[in-house]
Amino acid sequence: MKKIHMPKFLNTRLGLFGFVAVLIWLKNIFAYTVDFHLRIENAFEYFILFINPIASTFFLLSIALFVRRKKASYSTMMIIYFLMSLLLFSNVVYYREFTDFITVNTMLGAGKVASGLGESALRLFRPYDVLYWLDFIIVGILLLTKKIKMDERPVRARVAVSISMLSALFFVANLTLAETARPQLLGRQFSRDYIVKFLGLNAFTVYDGVTTYQTNQVRAEASENDMDAVSDYVKDHYAAPNPDTFGIAKGKNVIYIHLESFQQFLIDYKLKDEKGVEHVVTPFINSLYHSNSTYSFDNFFHQVGQGKTSDAETMFENSLFGLDQGSLFTQVGGKNTFEAAPAILGQEAGYTSAVFHGNAGNFWNRNETYKHLGYNYFFDANYYDVNEDNSFQYGLHDKPFFQQSAQYLEHLQQPFYSKFIAVSNHYPYSQFTNDEAGFPIATTSDETINGYFATANYLDKAVEEIFNYLKASGLYENSVIVLYGDHYGVSTSRNQNLAELLGKTKSTWNDFDNSTMQRVPYMIHIPGQSNGGINHTYGGQIDALPTLLHLMGIDTKNYIQMGQDLFSKENAQLVAFRNGNYVSPKYTMLGSSIYETATGRLIEEPTEQEKQEAHALKDKANLQLEMSDQTTNGDLLRFYTNSGLTPVNPDDYNYKDQLKQLEKIEEDKGEKSTSIYSKNNNTSTVDKYHTESYQDYLKSGK
Repeated sequence: MKKIHMPKFLNTRLGLFGFVAVLIWLKNIFAYTVDFHLRIENAFEYFILFINPIASTFFLLSIALFVRRKKASYSTMMIIYFLMSLLLFSNVVYYREFTDFITVNTMLGAGKVASGLGESALRLFRPYDVLYWLDFIIVGILLLTKKIKMDERPVRARVAVSISMLSALFFVANLTLAETARPQLLGRQFSRDYIVKFLGLNAFTVYDGVTTYQTNQVRAEASENDMDAVSDYVKDHYAAPNPDTFGIAKGKNVIYIHLESFQQFLIDYKLKDEKGVEHVVTPFINSLYHSNSTYSFDNFFHQVGQGKTSDAETMFENSLFGLDQGSLFTQVGGKNTFEAAPAILGQEAGYTSAVFHGNAGNFWNRNETYKHLGYNYFFDANYYDVNEDNSFQYGLHDKPFFQQSAQYLEHLQQPFYSKFIAVSNHYPYSQFTNDEAGFPIATTSDETINGYFATANYLDKAVEEIFNYLKASGLYENSVIVLYGDHYGVSTSRNQNLAELLGKTKSTWNDFDNSTMQRVPYMIHIPGQSNGGINHTYGGQIDALPTLLHLMGIDTKNYIQMGQDLFSKENAQLVAFRNGNYVSPKYTMLGSSIYETATGRLIEEPTEQEKQEAHALKDKANLQLEMSDQTTNGDLLRFYTNSGLTPVNPDDYNYKDQLKQLEKIEEDKGEKSTSIYSKNNNTSTVDKYHTESYQDYLKSGK
């Protein structure tokens, strides 16, 4: 039998170090391409993905180079090798079941995860999984059989230090490239997928560990006494419901329609094409806005911070602000106690709750946060037919999204509280290239602005289609439908390029104009009501939950909510922005500058009275933000019992095989089932959903 000769470089510590590093890198690349679905969009992202395991792998393995004793050095290297392989393989298996990566909190609760998998655990393994361990086993055997000889000579300290330093520098370069591709990657924490895609699995785990520690430290220092100040503030801040509107939507289904990146100026806007012909951008949403069955608000502002869409959801669901840095959903959404709309309506009025979203469930950590909010169901991209033709980087386009959602919506027990998160009107507002193309493109110097109107028009038609389905299926009359914009579509840095389309000029555009662009639609459509109209009350997303609950006939007096009912005669009409600025009917304060809200005039030399009034409002805005931050950062709602709610247990929710869950409930309830499917003699209503492309509508004249 021929003797196996190992390459000589493997008999040196540096040689084995390099060989092991390459093997780990290869395994990461294999996992990226075979098991993880990271949605690589271009060659630059492929390059970052290709290099991102290198820095952390070399840095961690270099620890062994500092150990001078032979056996200890090789043992250290193999232990690190094993742990990195284990981390990778564990994430691979976990991802197959949950389409997500393992967080530190998941590791700490590993028992719950394992028990949740049950008998399905074995089905998660694949024959090729041996490749994740084969290299480690072979290297280990070769060392034990001395086919690879252990090097007596320690690595020079300066060499070990140099490798560690080079690894750190390489990571900085990697991070710089990542921030170029995805600005504020770590600050805003969009998705664990993004961090793994741009920085690698090891870096993600370390980063998650650091943020988890920081969050837990603040939480650990909080006590029941901290809740007293918040309770006192909420008691004083409470705005009693308006008797004219209290309970007018009691018992109705709630359907939230999330209008992605939709700003108020789009309402009634007409875009001129190159021939000077005007095109109404959102004709259907305009009709809702002006309907007597809709309570519309024209001074409603988004109040999001770095968490963008997730911040909007935080406010609508909890009447708590997002964090001053990063996203509440990603940082504490999977840890904190909440008293959110799904739990309130579920426990107070027997509502079923569900979210529909055609993107990855772990984007903004929704798959964990929704369980803590008390959502019964979450239909993410896994429940939809998503392909290259009907989707883009942020998920399924709106028309197929709404259409495919009908198969799940029809099985929800009524009354239900639901939310549809549409995405097509999302930056970069890319032009459609198929039959959806045709709506005019603006002609500014900014391509992002140019496409914004066409995607908004697409969203408008998608909303009209789901309204038509609601009417055809029988859901419409028994529902309150709320449409809202989550945040700006055109960023502050681009507003000057938009100015001329709004009848203004670049040269005169100022900070006050930027603040007015924070207006977003807020429309509460209640079929059967005729007292709607356009309400001029100043308010923001923080006010949405108490407003809705009072319409549903649920008094918010005993809940910890930072907002006020927009219909209440006691509403203070003060809108605090996440950066500390505010707007009110009289003053708008941006930094230290005070503006007259009605005219936009900068008060260059305010009187003493104007200063006192403006700064008093700023103090109130800051106090509102402070009380919200104390509640969230300290997880203070775990100490609060006055609401009478039973604390939400996230383990009660399972977002797997949800259609089967719903069908089982219908079967168990029999004639008492209240789903629209059951009401329709156990016949699907999906065929009542009608959708067409822009070109088809154009041909038919609709």
